[in-house]
Amino acid sequence: MSDATTRAADLLAEHRDSIDRLDAVLIYTLAERFAQTKAVGKLKAEHQLPPSDPAREATQIARLETLALQSGLDPEFAKKFLNFVISEVIRHHERFQK
Repeated sequence: MSDATTRAADLLAEHRDSIDRLDAVLIYTLAERFAQTKAVGKLKAEHQLPPSDPAREATQIARLETLALQSGLDPEFAKKFLNFVISEVIRHHERFQK
């Protein structure tokens, strides 16, 4: 391999290591988030509150779209991702209602 090819391979490995670390951060962060939403779901069930809170969800989506814009992340992607997470949270909350 040429020096340029070797350097490119080294840079690629560095980028991939960074991506792997960030993936781990995402997974652990999601696990913590779901631990919190599980507690919220139990609290809602204990007090006969609905599993979904559309006003809160809309506020969160708007807030995260703003954060996405500020960070250079595609706000549509952020919105889709949050909507997916919210739908999973609601599904979990509905289980507590039964």
